[in-house]
Amino acid sequence: MDLHLAGKRAFVSGATRGIGYAVARGLLDEGAEVVVNGRDERRVAEAVERLRAHRPDGRVSGIAADLADAAQAEGLLASLGPVDVLVNNVGVFEVAPLEDLRDEDWLRYVEINVMSAVRLSRSLIRPMLDRGWGRIVFVNTESAVDVPADMLPYGVSKAGALALANGLAKLTRGSRVTVNTVLGGPTWSDGVADAVAEVGRAQGVAVDDLRAAIVGPDHRGLLQRFIEPDEIASLVLYLASPRSSATNGAALRADGGALPTIV
Repeated sequence: MDLHLAGKRAFVSGATRGIGYAVARGLLDEGAEVVVNGRDERRVAEAVERLRAHRPDGRVSGIAADLADAAQAEGLLASLGPVDVLVNNVGVFEVAPLEDLRDEDWLRYVEINVMSAVRLSRSLIRPMLDRGWGRIVFVNTESAVDVPADMLPYGVSKAGALALANGLAKLTRGSRVTVNTVLGGPTWSDGVADAVAEVGRAQGVAVDDLRAAIVGPDHRGLLQRFIEPDEIASLVLYLASPRSSATNGAALRADGGALPTIV
């Protein structure tokens, strides 16, 4: 299916690996010009190089900036130029008991998982409205709806991002700009793979065995396996495209049936 993204210009935050990279690659395959972002100059350059190797005829560039830092975000926006599609993907997560979490830890989650999207959306939504077309897509998680007790800052900050997307959509009333969210489930991204490997080393358990145990028969999800980044990216690409014109202010699930609710 042609998503009619050729000629559109897209920016993807946190796109050097994982879901963000899969989204950037998919946008490039659909003919969009893509700008990728990450905190590390080297990783951004490597991501751009991989994308150019994947699609030699594509238009791709990168900007390194820590979007949790207001000054760096401002610098990125000053050099970014017009954007038709904004994908708010950057985020952090970890497992930690509540008593071990300091105020600084909570604030770090808010800065990365919420304020990065605030800074980008605040700057880019008005030009989209003025030009008469645009897409903002938030890559979120089922943990924003069913907050895990051992990942409280993650779930709470992602719930804030979900509310942000819902509120932003109300600013687009009567326009051809939309704001939507993808609620992903357990995804075998690079970050998750690293975390599972670390736990496996600490517990003396093979990564494959630990991976199977996490999403095995006892997991509540219907998929009974980890989701692949490309599977999340497919829904993001649809929401980024003109074909999703009737979808606005929505939170669509790509959670593998992890949420025990009807909607």
